[in-house]
Amino acid sequence: MKKILTLAFCLSFGFTVANAQTATPAANQKVVTDGPVITFTENKFDFGTIKEGDVVNHTFTFKNTGNQPLLISDVRVTCGCTTPDWTKTPVAPGKTGFITAQFNSAGKAGQNNKVITVVSNSVTGNASLSFVTNVTSKNTATSSIK
Repeated sequence: MKKILTLAFCLSFGFTVANAQTATPAANQKVVTDGPVITFTENKFDFGTIKEGDVVNHTFTFKNTGNQPLLISDVRVTCGCTTPDWTKTPVAPGKTGFITAQFNSAGKAGQNNKVITVVSNSVTGNASLSFVTNVTSKNTATSSIK
């Protein structure tokens, strides 16, 4: 009888320990990511309608929400009409940085959707940003026939 009770106690204790190790963290517990994490305030921007030949720019801001310095090694764009600039120094945990995209609409009449790829040491991998704009042709002129 003692052996059966001891066996039952050991099994219930073993199940309790196994369940405690696989339980998810409570909602109020903070999950710490080991390494840098890039977190943008926005991933997409709309310039609206602009005229062909206009040069516009937008700055995307980010925060390093990780626990190690974040370093952006490259910012890639999809065409030569977009010129990027970015924070070139390491961004400490809790600090912010920027990615600026300048778009030259010369020869780009119509709807434009451009993608910017941010290459960094973030544990989440490369980040994608984008912007859209509708470029009205400079050849579109209003004329009245009399």
